[in-house]
Amino acid sequence: MFINTVKEKLKAGEVAYGCFTPFLNADLVEFVAMQGFDYLVFEGEHGTLSPAQCTHLVRAASLRGTTPIARVPTNQPHIILQYLDTGVHGIHVPQVNSGAEAEQVIQSAKYRPRGNRGLAGTRAADYGMTMTLHDYTQQANEETLTIVHVETVDAVQRIHEFIAIDDLDVIFIGPTDLSQSLGYTGQRNHPEVLNAIDEVIEAVLPSDKALGIYVGSREEANNWRERGIQYISCGLSTIIKSGVASYLG
Repeated sequence: MFINTVKEKLKAGEVAYGCFTPFLNADLVEFVAMQGFDYLVFEGEHGTLSPAQCTHLVRAASLRGTTPIARVPTNQPHIILQYLDTGVHGIHVPQVNSGAEAEQVIQSAKYRPRGNRGLAGTRAADYGMTMTLHDYTQQANEETLTIVHVETVDAVQRIHEFIAIDDLDVIFIGPTDLSQSLGYTGQRNHPEVLNAIDEVIEAVLPSDKALGIYVGSREEANNWRERGIQYISCGLSTIIKSGVASYLG
């Protein structure tokens, strides 16, 4: 059974750095994991990675001690179940717009008595070979990281509903989608977008939830870390593009 090192860092008040990867290549995932990221997020929303494909990427990340996480395409129980059963240690769920929808995520991700996740001897449970399924469900409920995306006007306006949800670990700000929802499509640094982000930060910081955000550069990461954001994610495509541009000059 896994120990979720990212969850441990967040509870200790530390910062965890991760990277979204849309690529179906276990060798690449292993290589990226070896660079020192705390976690990798396998892209099922803005990518084509299926649960079956994620299974191989989970093995590659776990081999190098990096926490494997999946971004699922939608907030539906059977979809969340399929990704969790691959053995990922957590899930990103996009377009969550209310406390009720955040509670639905928890219900899908947790076993009873907290939730309604379907139980079977899958890879996530070590195929039922290393412990009883009862013991597995208890550990999975404790260790699985739950992350919901706040990326619409509705979500910002109802942010206090999110804070009230038990077992929700990270409230993740999506600046790009938020810019679109506010009517400033693609303008991540528009004052109205930044004001909405400030509203989320001010509401969440005093709570027991960790804040997360997607960044496009190290400078952005440093800025948001200073603002109290603990769960900081970049994109592998952005890193590759920046590295190539720097090399070619």
